[in-house]
Amino acid sequence: MSRCLTLKKSNCKNCYKCIRHCPVKAIRFSGNQAHIIDNECILCGQCFVVCPQNAKEIVNETEKAKVLIQSGDPVFVSLAPSFVANYDGIGINSMREALKKLGFYDVEETAIGATMVKKEYERMIKEDNKDIIISSCCHSVNLLIQKYFPNQLEYLADVMSPMQAHCKDIKERYPNAKTVFVGPCVAKKDEADYYKDIVDAVLTFEELTEWLNSEGIKINKEADFNNESRARFFPTTGGVLKTMTQENTGYTYIAIDGVENCIAALKDIENGKIHKCFIEMSACVGSCISGPVMEKYHRSPIKDYIAVANYAGEKDFYVDQPSSLSLKKQFTFIEHQLKEPFESEIQEVLKQMGKTEPSKELNCGSCGYNTCREKAIAICQGKAEFSMCLPFLKDKAESFSDTIVKNTPNGLIVLNENFEVQQINAAARKIMNIRYASDVLGEQVVRILDPSVFIKVLNTKRDVRNQRIYLAEYKRYVEQTVVYDKESHLLVGIMRDVTDEEAEREKKESISRQTIEVADKVVDKQMRIVQEIASLLGETAAETKIALAKLKESIADE
Repeated sequence: MSRCLTLKKSNCKNCYKCIRHCPVKAIRFSGNQAHIIDNECILCGQCFVVCPQNAKEIVNETEKAKVLIQSGDPVFVSLAPSFVANYDGIGINSMREALKKLGFYDVEETAIGATMVKKEYERMIKEDNKDIIISSCCHSVNLLIQKYFPNQLEYLADVMSPMQAHCKDIKERYPNAKTVFVGPCVAKKDEADYYKDIVDAVLTFEELTEWLNSEGIKINKEADFNNESRARFFPTTGGVLKTMTQENTGYTYIAIDGVENCIAALKDIENGKIHKCFIEMSACVGSCISGPVMEKYHRSPIKDYIAVANYAGEKDFYVDQPSSLSLKKQFTFIEHQLKEPFESEIQEVLKQMGKTEPSKELNCGSCGYNTCREKAIAICQGKAEFSMCLPFLKDKAESFSDTIVKNTPNGLIVLNENFEVQQINAAARKIMNIRYASDVLGEQVVRILDPSVFIKVLNTKRDVRNQRIYLAEYKRYVEQTVVYDKESHLLVGIMRDVTDEEAEREKKESISRQTIEVADKVVDKQMRIVQEIASLLGETAAETKIALAKLKESIADE
């Protein structure tokens, strides 16, 4: 398969929306990036349409078309009949006038090829005596059958698509001609690339519009249309059937749109529930007028159908009908590279995802897969990762968070902005002598704590950190921190029980006080002793002085 649908890696945000909308889950996630699996993809383009980051992109072939024009050969445009829905009020003459200014030799409607194809379908119904015939106009449907329902390939009409039939006819009429198809379909790029030498390039309506704008070319609206072809109904649901005569009463004619509906019908065929039917299948709901690259994600099904109906007519284009052999197209089985894992491998992955029993398989679809089992198979095949399971991640995060909350020695209490208790851990319950969390959950915090600090933090939006307080009611000292989380609108209180620390501190302070008191008493006593000694020494010195004076006087008298 050609790489016509690719991924801008830098844009992928792992929202898994592409997987949720991919009908065949042909997307692989690795390294937090989405990758399209070529041999599984049916190019329905739904991932391109739904991607909110525009991470999917279609390979642009504008330069390829310009090179064809510069070659000097006449380059024809085969214009898909859905163009009247994409370009409001524009007919083939206005499109021809505008596109010739780009250098194209001429512009014709793909509905010419559609006329050839529907006539071949009518011939098959009358002459080939097949039990079931499935239309082969839609390349995505063809890929769906080739890749996922190979047993139904025998029912797929071996007929060229209108694009191929028309471009082949152009090249037969103009031997040197080159052909460029313009339409609303991603898959046509792959079809043109796979079946060589019929269609030389494929442009989307968006690519064409950008090219016209870059050249300053405007498309003029037409007052009147030439309503001459029923084949212009082809891009609508049931449009193929609308153009056919349906004369063979032995057949039931059914139109089915949307890949999911096509898959359901193919399963019914596989199970032998459908017989003698001509089935028109379109991958897009609403058929081609709801194609993935209708410009500006064009989604006006009723308005678009009316535009096509007003442009279509009652008669067929006149065509020189080619032989059945020249319209033949071969379809082969396209094998998947990824094999189905063993049941033991699937069960082991389910176990690692926490799906240990069927009741735990939520099948929520958040990962993009319809069931947990499908997700497990994708993991075994290397297409998906464990981290894509949101319930698994949530449980894992909550388990990790709960482990921390339950085992931290700090008390934790969480309040909403109404000061109602949302969560409280065992450490906090121990501090406040609360037996069960259910006793306080949902209740006002004022029942168990003074709410003033929480009110202050909520009003000021300024956190309080490491504030030491005494909870008199619980006879405990705590060092509390209160923070406000703006995103979750929650108040978180963290309490570290410092009662033992406070008691130890008070004990040390008491010992210190006692030591100081003893020291003071010892000093006082020592001072008294010193004073007494000094006093005694003073009295002795005075008496000695008097005695010596008297002795001196006696000696002097003698």
